[in-house]
Amino acid sequence: MTEAEKVRARRARDGSIGVIDTTFRDAQQCLWTTRMTAGMMWPMLDRMERAGFEMIDFMAPVQFDVCVRYLQENPWEKARLFKTKLINTPLRSYCRSKSLIGFGVMPDDMVEMWIERLAASGFSVVGTLDALFDVDNMALSIRHGKKLGLHTVAALVFCQSPVHTDELYAATAKALIEKADVDGVMIKDSGGLLTPDRIRTLVPALKAVMGGRPLELHSHCNTGLAPLVYLEGAKLGVDQLHTSIAPLASGPAQPSIQNTMRNLTLSGLRANVDLATIAELSAYIEDLAAQEGFPLGQPMEYDVFTYKHQMPWGMANNWRSQLREQGLEHRYDEILEEIVQIRSELGWPIMVTPFSQIISVQAMLNVVSGERYRNVTDEIKRYALGHFGKLLAPVDSDILDRIVENGSPGIPIKSKPLEPARAALERAYPNLDDDERILRYMFAGSEVDRMNAAGALNVTATLGSPVEALLRGLQERGTVRHFDMKYKQTHVAWRRH
Repeated sequence: MTEAEKVRARRARDGSIGVIDTTFRDAQQCLWTTRMTAGMMWPMLDRMERAGFEMIDFMAPVQFDVCVRYLQENPWEKARLFKTKLINTPLRSYCRSKSLIGFGVMPDDMVEMWIERLAASGFSVVGTLDALFDVDNMALSIRHGKKLGLHTVAALVFCQSPVHTDELYAATAKALIEKADVDGVMIKDSGGLLTPDRIRTLVPALKAVMGGRPLELHSHCNTGLAPLVYLEGAKLGVDQLHTSIAPLASGPAQPSIQNTMRNLTLSGLRANVDLATIAELSAYIEDLAAQEGFPLGQPMEYDVFTYKHQMPWGMANNWRSQLREQGLEHRYDEILEEIVQIRSELGWPIMVTPFSQIISVQAMLNVVSGERYRNVTDEIKRYALGHFGKLLAPVDSDILDRIVENGSPGIPIKSKPLEPARAALERAYPNLDDDERILRYMFAGSEVDRMNAAGALNVTATLGSPVEALLRGLQERGTVRHFDMKYKQTHVAWRRH
């Protein structure tokens, strides 16, 4: 039975909502800058397996980047080892258009190689997104994923603009079904921009063209509306909701599974998740955060300005810190206003990687230089000339002239098809396997060497075993003088005397 068939069978059986957990991927990316190591995750796996999640959103390209460059963990080894624990819960990854970890477009055979290594490493679900909604760019990885037996999801990034209409979303979903037979569709609200009013029109528009395929909803809490948007989406027929486990939830991350379950139950809906197991995982995360000095997710105030600049909250926070280091923090709001202007001039690109970074840098240059587009980044010129894909709306003609004139003369007016790269990569590294070959293609210099030098993946629990954590907690209470323990699978029961 395919993943899509499982979703349809569940909805037909009891009408419940499926839950896709984001704790290991997007939640820790938003709140903990993706610094959750294998040792921190390992003690959670048994409980994650029995919690009742429909799938686990495990690693996207940014997690590969952090694993190699900062944590010195082999991401392929990590995925395969974790899959030995998460036997019945599908693991999910992503493909960002025709890019891997950088901003540049990759040859088709390297995108296909990426999908192959995901399939070989325990991932059974792959989501594909393209910030320009370029169907041909997305169809490449979807078709190859289906060829390898993966469940494929079209991740349609939500954005508010004159061109990002319900009709556009429905037409894109329909085209991906017709051209690539994609298995499911995901509303990916990276900026937390969805409102209850918009979800009430967007979901019916998508469901009307999807032919019974599952529809997922993914949002962030940085405007405070995501929990209500989730509830409205569920009422309208959304099949799967993306949540994370509090306290690694809320804030710029996803709504918590605990609050989502409560809202669903009080509204006459249901999700088949074991809240007792979730409570154990939540307690572990809270202890881990205290030990590592990681922040906990907190509710955020509603800010209308978010709907103007639409920069993802995590990036906005990092951007402010970078400006502070350069003595430019006092111009932060001015740069955000410039982002609003640039987006309207460049055909309303979505503020998601890579365009959120590209547009933010150009906005800073425009503000600091005192003359707009006097200095033009290579990436802005490539975007404006369609090197990333077909634009949804034309670039303002006067702005395009300035970009072409002031941008690098080395960037051609028309992009050329990229030559295949896999054969040359195999010749360059004849004694390596494909796992390491593609990492060396993705990462420059000695970064892969440093990862290899760190040795085998370390899954030693940084917080200790569950039993050790229990003993520590009892000792800290000071009121427990004697206790008995008995084991039943992974549970520990204790009796106070």
